[in-house]
Amino acid sequence: MTTAAPASRRIAAQSAFELRAVLRNGEQVMVTVLLPLILLGGLARATFVALDTGGATRIDLVAPGVLAFALMSSAFTSPAITTAFDRRNGVLRLMATTPLGPTGLLVGKLAAVLAVQVMQVVVIGGAAVALGWRPDPGGILPAVVAWLLGTTAWGAAALLAAGRVRAEAVIALANLVLVILAFGGVVLPASVLPAGLAHVVGWLPSGALGEGLRAALLHGTWAAGPLVVLAVWAAALSAAAARWFRWS
Repeated sequence: MTTAAPASRRIAAQSAFELRAVLRNGEQVMVTVLLPLILLGGLARATFVALDTGGATRIDLVAPGVLAFALMSSAFTSPAITTAFDRRNGVLRLMATTPLGPTGLLVGKLAAVLAVQVMQVVVIGGAAVALGWRPDPGGILPAVVAWLLGTTAWGAAALLAAGRVRAEAVIALANLVLVILAFGGVVLPASVLPAGLAHVVGWLPSGALGEGLRAALLHGTWAAGPLVVLAVWAAALSAAAARWFRWS
């Protein structure tokens, strides 16, 4: 009699499948890696973009924001699109009835997202170091906390969008949200934005992630306000996704 593999092996297999699917998709590789690299190089070297760095180098100011943008894109854009099409095609409903189960499926997706993000940190962080970035070592722990809270918030937002919006519309929605929020306190600090807009973006999960990583990696400090904002968004979006996500 055939028995199901252990849960850990099933989840590992699903994670590997999800990761391969992302890496084989040229569009997603462009959004999650190539676009952030272009932003990094352009903002670090372009002299036509005036930035008030507050005494820091351009690369020290820009690198944390580009990392925030990259992490946000991998946690939201790709999972939202792939999950939406899996739901439309009946894959989610089928997988939920297998020994993997709904929880195993979601854990597998999360593990794949984290694997992609580790690659982003290595590639984009390595490129930034090559350009002269010197992050504050004392900010590693608060940066990791901001990273995980931001990933939770944006991952839950991805599931909420995928579970409620028509698959074709999710493509436009995911990319539109990414473009609009990219410069809303993520890539560049809110201080460079118009006064009215600067106050708003600090309350968004995008702006809070950018500010949290900048405070950690630029100054080596815990940004209590942005971290609290991220925690609230993570809790609220997770609750909404758990309540309104549809498997079919």
